[in-house]
Amino acid sequence: MNFKHLFACLVVTCISASAFAKLPPPKPVPPLDPVAAAAKVEKDKPAAEKAKALQAGAEDRAVKNFQANMKKAGKPVPKPTPIVVAAAPGAAPVLPLPGAKAVAPAKDVKAPASPPKKT
Repeated sequence: MNFKHLFACLVVTCISASAFAKLPPPKPVPPLDPVAAAAKVEKDKPAAEKAKALQAGAEDRAVKNFQANMKKAGKPVPKPTPIVVAAAPGAAPVLPLPGAKAVAPAKDVKAPASPPKKT
């Protein structure tokens, strides 16, 4: 019984490997011209803004519907959690945590001229 299963697996593997080998290679992606790419971005900007506005409207309707359903069911409506956007790197100094020890920056340490001798 085990030999039949092993043989079936071997046949399936060979058939799938031969089918995979016959697939054509993917077409190379041509490099984009920076000027053409910038023009495409400018052309697509109004459509992107419209899509963003539609998405925001749909999200607002979903939130209002959820809150109305929660009120109708007599359950407390959860308060929205504020989402903090991460600051750009280097925009604001990072303050140490209270109670944390300050670490001095490492001084220039030169490597030893020769490896230590074994005794």
